[in-house]
Amino acid sequence: MQPASPEAKQLAQRLRQLRRQQWQDARLTQEMLATALSTEEKLASATVSSWESANSPKLPPPHRLRAYARFFATPRSVEKSPTLLPFEMLTLDEQATCRQLEVELLRLRSLAAEDPPEEETAFTGRSWHFTDEGPVTLVCAKLPANQTGPLADPSNPNYTDLQTFADIDALIELHGHIRAENPQMFVQFKIPARVDRNDLTGHIILIGGEVWNQITERLSEEARLPVRQFSHPDLPSGEIFAAQVNGKEQEFWPKWASKERKVLAEDVGLLARVPNPLNSSRTLTLCNGIHSRGVYGSVRSLTDTHLRGANERYISAQFGNSASFLILMSVKVINDDTMTPDFSGNGVVLYQWSQSTAS
Repeated sequence: MQPASPEAKQLAQRLRQLRRQQWQDARLTQEMLATALSTEEKLASATVSSWESANSPKLPPPHRLRAYARFFATPRSVEKSPTLLPFEMLTLDEQATCRQLEVELLRLRSLAAEDPPEEETAFTGRSWHFTDEGPVTLVCAKLPANQTGPLADPSNPNYTDLQTFADIDALIELHGHIRAENPQMFVQFKIPARVDRNDLTGHIILIGGEVWNQITERLSEEARLPVRQFSHPDLPSGEIFAAQVNGKEQEFWPKWASKERKVLAEDVGLLARVPNPLNSSRTLTLCNGIHSRGVYGSVRSLTDTHLRGANERYISAQFGNSASFLILMSVKVINDDTMTPDFSGNGVVLYQWSQSTAS
């Protein structure tokens, strides 16, 4: 067996130091740490031991080092039983500490593996973390007047602007997550009528379909995505997707719990990322669906605490550093709850596409 490099031993020493000395009163064992880090993906204490080995350490995968950084960024991780907190639950100071630890640990790993530092590669495993100055604008459709409640009327003393937005669940979920991932960046959300030309040259995230969002329709055309969405007389409640599969157009429909089509059992969501057609140094992301359940599912696929890590790894494995990718996914609805799609699950990914450069 080839002896471990000094750099690998240095990383192992740093991991031991974090566990033993970061919070000495906690008396954190390898088993306790493994249990805490298993919150998002199962981890054995023997694996932790192999990473800390003084003589022949193994290199942890990058996503595990990110979890280390998040765990050791806050003493709240060991206030009760050791727990890995979601990144968005960290304070701004704790998020800064997390990022500093993450950079340190990933750099040690890259030296040990003789690889370029991971933070310099195109894929970081955090799709909603942007490494430039931004800005980020989320564009969400405005509801037609006949579909809003009384609080959407500006003349109402209790007028609430968000009452005019479609897909509010998806908007709030994603806006909060992006703000947490990019605390120093300007992040805003708007209805299409309020979007100006400066907004359109930053990172754009389109939430919802084309019917109420003309910007989604226009930018989808500019991006030349291989999936189209259109109305069908057999589905008045939403617009179905279609794509070319083996030379034939395949349609993607929702599934219902009964023949009366009153209870939705499974929707279809779309997640796509391409270079912004109006500024190729920024991104255009679409979170869409046949119904709002599909929109929410596509958003949750990369924000859900329990599944986003696995879904990020799926994207990395399937698309690598592709400039553009798209996933059509099944979004199950159980007891009125929208379930987060697990891309590695059987039948969850209905269609996918990628290309190395923008067309």
